[in-house]
Amino acid sequence: MRRRVMRSLALLGSALAAAPVAAQDHSDHAQHAPAPVPAPSPDPGHGAMDHSSDQSGDADVSPGPTMETPPPPEAGSGPPRAADAIWGAETMAAERHREHAAHGDFPVLWVQADRLEARMQDGADGFLWDVQGYYGGPTSRLWFKSEGEGTFGEEVEEAEVQVLWARAIDPYWDLQVGLRQDFSGPATTHAVIGVQGLAPYDFDVDAALFVSHRGDVTARIEAEIDQRITQRLILQPRAELSVSAQDIPGLGIGAGLDRAELGVRLRYEIVREFAPYIGVERSWRFGGSAGYARAAGEAPHATSVVAGVRFWF
Repeated sequence: MRRRVMRSLALLGSALAAAPVAAQDHSDHAQHAPAPVPAPSPDPGHGAMDHSSDQSGDADVSPGPTMETPPPPEAGSGPPRAADAIWGAETMAAERHREHAAHGDFPVLWVQADRLEARMQDGADGFLWDVQGYYGGPTSRLWFKSEGEGTFGEEVEEAEVQVLWARAIDPYWDLQVGLRQDFSGPATTHAVIGVQGLAPYDFDVDAALFVSHRGDVTARIEAEIDQRITQRLILQPRAELSVSAQDIPGLGIGAGLDRAELGVRLRYEIVREFAPYIGVERSWRFGGSAGYARAAGEAPHATSVVAGVRFWF
């Protein structure tokens, strides 16, 4: 019996000694256990969301227009041009006018000798000039043109001067009206109306209708194009066509197709403003004009080798 009591006391002591350790273990587990997750709050209404986490991620995003600083109340209360209040409206108006003029709307003088050449043909060597230019702005200009030809050692066969007022009717075209005066043969004055500009595919075109003081009606169209071989070497085909509404015996012009010229010139631009050239040109007279040429002892067609210079300033 005594032995059973002693065994029971030993078992009880062992149980009492293990109890604090178990309590300690449970407390440690309690400390390391995750905190309970709170239940989500009920939806306050119609899809309301908690944006607290979004605000932390969008801290660098610029606020919307409603968050920007509004302009001060005095904004816009000053003069339309603040410089007027400092320097005076009249002074600034003059300065603005000069500023506008410096950006394209100012007069320019331009002169170009498109053809200034010697012509060698069948022993009747001659010369030719074709000069034009203008003074004015980008939309309104005063044009002048002069063209003529002759044979060395003889009187000038053809010479004319035109004075024209031009108005831009398109970004690439001018309408021209004015007068033309012929100085060879019977003195003749013509009224002129025409167009000049850049046609598709970069053809430079000059077309005009002439009405003389005697009522004679003639027309002429010229076209040329620059074909750039290198930055300085340029091939220029050129064509010219003249027609008349009636016979003009005094000028050696027949009704219908009067004259056609077709040529090509190769020029080398030493500088952009100065370019010597060589070329060849063929001319024909037709119908009544060919008859007038034969009557004057001239051939109705001719081939010329040309050499000259083209310049502008």
